[in-house]
Amino acid sequence: MTEKKEKKKKTKKPRGVARLIPGKCIACGARCEAACAKEAVTMNDQGEPIIDEEKCIGCNKCIKVCPSEALEIYYTPEELKILAALEKEKGAEAEVEEVDEEEGRIAAKLKEYKDVWVFVEQTEGEAATVSWELLGVGARLAQALGVQLCSVVVGSKVEALSHESCAYGAAASYLVDDPVFLNYRTEAYRDAVCHLVKKYKPQILLIGATGLGRDLAGAVATKLATGLTADCTGLDIDKHGFLLQTRPAFGGNIMATIVTERHRPQMATVRPHVMPMPEKNTSRKGKIIRESLKVDKEDLAVKVLEIIHDAKGKDAVDVTAAEIIVSGGAGMQSKENFAILQELADEIGGVVGASRRAVDACWMPSECQIGQTGKTVGPKIYIACGISGAIQHLVGMQGSDVIIAINNDRHAPIFEVSTYGIVGDVFKVVPAITRRIRELRAQK
Repeated sequence: MTEKKEKKKKTKKPRGVARLIPGKCIACGARCEAACAKEAVTMNDQGEPIIDEEKCIGCNKCIKVCPSEALEIYYTPEELKILAALEKEKGAEAEVEEVDEEEGRIAAKLKEYKDVWVFVEQTEGEAATVSWELLGVGARLAQALGVQLCSVVVGSKVEALSHESCAYGAAASYLVDDPVFLNYRTEAYRDAVCHLVKKYKPQILLIGATGLGRDLAGAVATKLATGLTADCTGLDIDKHGFLLQTRPAFGGNIMATIVTERHRPQMATVRPHVMPMPEKNTSRKGKIIRESLKVDKEDLAVKVLEIIHDAKGKDAVDVTAAEIIVSGGAGMQSKENFAILQELADEIGGVVGASRRAVDACWMPSECQIGQTGKTVGPKIYIACGISGAIQHLVGMQGSDVIIAINNDRHAPIFEVSTYGIVGDVFKVVPAITRRIRELRAQK
């Protein structure tokens, strides 16, 4: 009789369960929840994950997608003993990790993309200021990645903008110059930008969050099947080389950081005056890369029949261009009370702005609204009068150089971001400041 050798029963390696590391979650937008195939992850009101240990199978998918490394695998003491025993059995034998074929394919594809691009928005040959602001932050991102900063200019007779973008820091400028691009039309501009992206493969594409920019960015991202984060207030590069795109979420109550991990280019729009303006150096030159694209204007669904310019009156106020803003909120109590803010603004050469609550109450026109649903400003001096400081308002003005807050509530959130704070009655403090300025002027 032949004896059968009994096979040694193999000890199964414990998988553990996922667990949140306190204080590390950045509320990135529920990427861990989306990655979990077993529905073991749900999100709380703060945007942090709650792990159902009964459902979790320790597959590591949520850990892999977490940009802040806020999740870990937890093992019970018994499981740790099994792991130690298995490690001992292996001895010096190195553990070989299985490489996911799909992940490898994606990683190889992502390596084909490089450089940081900024789309230079223009109307009738005049560039939008936000384009130059994006070149400033784009230079920082490009430096962190060790790649080039490039601009993209589309239009008719707009080569001068390519040279100007180089003066603002671009090492190269991709130029599509043709009469068919004289006026902005989504379809034509979308095809031009997509043509450049497919040919030259940038890893990051930044566009201003203007009316034109929002329209174009959505169309481009859809055609390229990539991610897009709108209205970013912060941009950075993480240790893996991914673009960290920070924006207000959940109605502005939290700031979410979003990562486009598996698609390129990484696209983001940024509102005007959020990023600082870079220094212009006219001696700085860059390479102009001219590209042509055949677009038959007869094939375009939209035709431009007439351009009607905004008929702004002589008293029209542009808060985005002002260096000094005196802004009023719900604490002003009525439309008539904004007169004291106008007096102060006139004395110091500023303009009057307003919070959403003041605009909703019809105390001020909508073009004066500052905040998430209004204008984003970055003046040298911002005086907030009777404004509590909701995050929706802070998003629109926290880039100001100096913030002076006047509020009778010493616990108002506005004081947390202010350079100087005055706790007092706005109807007494503002007129007193105006009088003092007039006295100082009279003495001179």
